[in-house]
Amino acid sequence: MTLFLMWFHLMAAVAWIGGMLFLSIVLVPVLKSEPFASQKALLFRTTARRFRAVAWGSIAVLLFTGPLLLNQRGIPITAPSEWPKILATKLGLVALLLLVTLTHDFIIGPLVGRIVQLPRESRTRFDQALVLWSPWLARFSLILALAVLLTAVTLARS
Repeated sequence: MTLFLMWFHLMAAVAWIGGMLFLSIVLVPVLKSEPFASQKALLFRTTARRFRAVAWGSIAVLLFTGPLLLNQRGIPITAPSEWPKILATKLGLVALLLLVTLTHDFIIGPLVGRIVQLPRESRTRFDQALVLWSPWLARFSLILALAVLLTAVTLARS
Protein backbone atom coordinates (compact mmCIF):
# COMPACT_ATOMS: atom_id res chain seq x y z
CA MET A 1 0.00 0.00 0.00
CA THR A 2 2.81 2.42 0.85
CA LEU A 3 4.46 1.90 -2.51
CA PHE A 4 1.19 2.63 -4.34
CA LEU A 5 0.52 5.76 -2.25
CA MET A 6 4.05 7.02 -2.81
CA TRP A 7 3.79 6.35 -6.56
CA PHE A 8 0.43 8.13 -6.75
CA HIS A 9 1.82 11.06 -4.72
CA LEU A 10 4.88 11.32 -6.98
CA MET A 11 2.81 11.09 -10.17
CA ALA A 12 0.65 13.98 -8.98
CA ALA A 13 3.75 16.05 -8.19
CA VAL A 14 5.26 15.19 -11.58
CA ALA A 15 2.07 16.19 -13.40
CA TRP A 16 1.81 19.50 -11.57
CA ILE A 17 5.45 20.56 -11.58
CA GLY A 18 6.11 19.09 -15.02
CA GLY A 19 3.17 21.01 -16.42
CA MET A 20 4.44 24.23 -14.86
CA LEU A 21 7.87 23.63 -16.37
CA PHE A 22 6.35 22.84 -19.77
CA LEU A 23 4.31 26.04 -19.79
CA SER A 24 7.22 28.25 -18.78
CA ILE A 25 10.10 26.61 -20.66
CA VAL A 26 8.36 25.35 -23.80
CA LEU A 27 4.96 26.92 -24.49
CA VAL A 28 5.56 30.55 -23.54
CA PRO A 29 8.82 30.90 -25.53
CA VAL A 30 7.22 29.23 -28.58
CA LEU A 31 4.22 31.54 -28.39
CA LYS A 32 6.51 34.57 -28.28
CA SER A 33 7.84 33.72 -31.73
CA GLU A 34 6.34 35.62 -34.63
CA PRO A 35 4.49 32.80 -36.46
CA PHE A 36 2.15 32.37 -33.51
CA ALA A 37 1.50 36.04 -32.71
CA SER A 38 -2.09 36.09 -33.93
CA GLN A 39 -3.06 32.91 -32.06
CA LYS A 40 -0.95 33.12 -28.93
CA ALA A 41 -3.59 34.52 -26.56
CA LEU A 42 -6.17 31.92 -27.53
CA LEU A 43 -3.69 29.04 -27.46
CA PHE A 44 -2.24 30.06 -24.11
CA ARG A 45 -5.67 30.57 -22.51
CA THR A 46 -6.91 27.23 -23.82
CA THR A 47 -3.78 25.40 -22.66
CA ALA A 48 -3.79 27.11 -19.26
CA ARG A 49 -7.44 26.21 -18.67
CA ARG A 50 -6.74 22.58 -19.50
CA PHE A 51 -3.65 22.57 -17.29
CA ARG A 52 -5.65 24.13 -14.43
CA ALA A 53 -7.78 20.96 -14.29
CA VAL A 54 -4.66 18.79 -14.23
CA ALA A 55 -3.03 20.98 -11.58
CA TRP A 56 -6.02 21.01 -9.23
CA GLY A 57 -6.54 17.28 -9.72
CA SER A 58 -2.89 16.79 -8.79
CA ILE A 59 -3.29 19.03 -5.76
CA ALA A 60 -6.26 16.97 -4.60
CA VAL A 61 -4.23 13.76 -4.92
CA LEU A 62 -1.27 15.33 -3.07
CA LEU A 63 -3.47 16.60 -0.23
CA PHE A 64 -5.06 13.16 0.10
CA THR A 65 -1.95 11.00 -0.13
CA GLY A 66 0.43 13.25 1.83
CA PRO A 67 -1.18 12.76 5.26
CA LEU A 68 -1.58 9.03 4.58
CA LEU A 69 2.12 8.73 3.80
CA LEU A 70 3.03 10.68 6.95
CA ASN A 71 0.82 8.41 9.00
CA GLN A 72 2.54 5.35 7.55
CA ARG A 73 5.90 6.83 8.58
CA GLY A 74 4.59 7.32 12.11
CA ILE A 75 4.51 11.11 11.86
CA PRO A 76 1.29 12.45 13.42
CA ILE A 77 -0.23 15.08 11.14
CA THR A 78 -2.19 16.54 14.06
CA ALA A 79 0.88 17.11 16.26
CA PRO A 80 3.06 19.77 14.58
CA SER A 81 5.40 19.90 17.57
CA GLU A 82 6.49 16.34 16.72
CA TRP A 83 7.19 17.04 13.04
CA PRO A 84 10.75 17.01 11.73
CA LYS A 85 11.87 20.53 10.88
CA ILE A 86 12.06 19.72 7.16
CA LEU A 87 8.41 18.58 7.20
CA ALA A 88 7.32 21.83 8.84
CA THR A 89 9.28 23.72 6.18
CA LYS A 90 7.73 21.65 3.39
CA LEU A 91 4.18 22.12 4.66
CA GLY A 92 4.75 25.85 5.08
CA LEU A 93 5.93 26.06 1.47
CA VAL A 94 2.96 23.94 0.38
CA ALA A 95 0.55 26.31 2.15
CA LEU A 96 2.19 29.32 0.48
CA LEU A 97 2.15 27.57 -2.90
CA LEU A 98 -1.55 26.76 -2.55
CA LEU A 99 -2.31 30.37 -1.64
CA VAL A 100 -0.35 31.70 -4.62
CA THR A 101 -1.92 29.12 -6.95
CA LEU A 102 -5.44 29.95 -5.77
CA THR A 103 -4.77 33.66 -6.23
CA HIS A 104 -3.26 33.12 -9.68
CA ASP A 105 -5.90 30.72 -10.98
CA PHE A 106 -9.07 32.25 -9.61
CA ILE A 107 -8.36 35.96 -9.12
CA ILE A 108 -5.39 37.36 -11.04
CA GLY A 109 -5.57 35.07 -14.09
CA PRO A 110 -9.26 35.71 -14.88
CA LEU A 111 -8.82 39.44 -14.21
CA VAL A 112 -5.84 39.66 -16.57
CA GLY A 113 -7.82 37.66 -19.13
CA ARG A 114 -10.53 40.32 -19.07
CA ILE A 115 -8.02 43.19 -19.09
CA VAL A 116 -6.19 41.97 -22.20
CA GLN A 117 -9.50 41.98 -24.07
CA LEU A 118 -9.70 45.75 -23.54
CA PRO A 119 -8.05 48.18 -25.95
CA ARG A 120 -4.69 49.31 -24.53
CA GLU A 121 -5.77 52.94 -24.36
CA SER A 122 -8.72 52.13 -22.10
CA ARG A 123 -6.65 50.20 -19.54
CA THR A 124 -5.92 51.88 -16.23
CA ARG A 125 -2.42 52.05 -14.78
CA PHE A 126 -3.43 49.30 -12.38
CA ASP A 127 -4.61 47.16 -15.30
CA GLN A 128 -1.31 47.70 -17.11
CA ALA A 129 0.70 46.86 -14.00
CA LEU A 130 -1.35 43.72 -13.39
CA VAL A 131 -0.79 42.49 -16.94
CA LEU A 132 2.94 43.25 -16.64
CA TRP A 133 3.42 41.58 -13.26
CA SER A 134 1.05 38.61 -13.53
CA PRO A 135 3.59 36.32 -15.26
CA TRP A 136 5.85 36.82 -12.25
CA LEU A 137 3.21 35.27 -10.01
CA ALA A 138 3.33 32.12 -12.16
CA ARG A 139 7.13 32.13 -12.03
CA PHE A 140 7.02 32.50 -8.26
CA SER A 141 4.65 29.50 -8.12
CA LEU A 142 7.15 27.45 -10.09
CA ILE A 143 9.99 28.43 -7.76
CA LEU A 144 7.85 27.52 -4.75
CA ALA A 145 6.92 24.17 -6.34
CA LEU A 146 10.59 23.39 -6.93
CA ALA A 147 11.36 24.32 -3.32
CA VAL A 148 8.58 21.97 -2.16
CA LEU A 149 10.12 19.25 -4.31
CA LEU A 150 13.55 19.85 -2.77
CA THR A 151 12.14 19.65 0.76
CA ALA A 152 10.24 16.47 -0.22
CA VAL A 153 13.43 14.81 -1.41
CA THR A 154 15.20 15.92 1.76
CA LEU A 155 12.35 14.54 3.88
CA ALA A 156 12.36 11.23 2.03
CA ARG A 157 16.08 10.83 2.64
CA SER A 158 15.75 11.49 6.39
